[in-house]
Amino acid sequence: MSLPKTLAEDVARNLVMVARLIDEDPEQAYAFSRIALRLASRVAAVREAAGFAAYATQRYAEALAEFRASRRMTGSVELWPVMADCERGLGRPERAMAMAGEPEVQKLDKAGQVEMRLVAAGARRDMGQLDAAIVTLQSPELASNAVHSWTPRLRYAYADALLEAGREDEAREWFGKALEADKDGSTDASDRLAELEGVEFVDALGEDDEDVQDTAQDDARPATDTDSGSDVDAGSDETQAHPGDDAEADVEDDTTDGPAKA
Repeated sequence: MSLPKTLAEDVARNLVMVARLIDEDPEQAYAFSRIALRLASRVAAVREAAGFAAYATQRYAEALAEFRASRRMTGSVELWPVMADCERGLGRPERAMAMAGEPEVQKLDKAGQVEMRLVAAGARRDMGQLDAAIVTLQSPELASNAVHSWTPRLRYAYADALLEAGREDEAREWFGKALEADKDGSTDASDRLAELEGVEFVDALGEDDEDVQDTAQDDARPATDTDSGSDVDAGSDETQAHPGDDAEADVEDDTTDGPAKA
């Protein structure tokens, strides 16, 4: 569907803001998506963006409705995994599992099929079927040494399921593999691995150390005429018992501004 130029520009600006904010400020992204939706509710891309914004803010019923609308408009199956995950979010994991067995899954590309596998495994865990979740994740994609965009998340999900099952050594191995593939830091595999290894992160600079550092900075500050009068000629006017206004201002600045920065 085409839109008048001015309207199309307004819609586009709102969609750009949705894409820009959806990770860092989902609620604000959602607000922009609602504006775009009011302007062009018959545009599939707008319905899809509104769906993802609702999904990011855990408005799963609303997200599912928008994804369904977009799918009706385009006939595409690419939103099938996220639609199934919305069912999980609504507390209906059995529906997500049913969707994992539908013919639409076979029409997905490799990334979509992996995403569907992740959703199905999550649904199994929702239903308390932990062993089945682990088996669901065991696949050629998991065993492959090739790294794709979905590899870190697949390995991470497998490690997490293993850990929940009490298989800590295997979980440690797979968190390590997830970390190797996660060049963009899309998971917290490094933190999970460190936790399993018993590594505890603490602040490198404690309060006592900060006090020591502040004292050292004070000691390192160049002395002024008011800090020490021993280097000034005792016979000069500036060394009298009552210093002038300028010297008083210098002392006041030193005591109110704190230690000079190194």
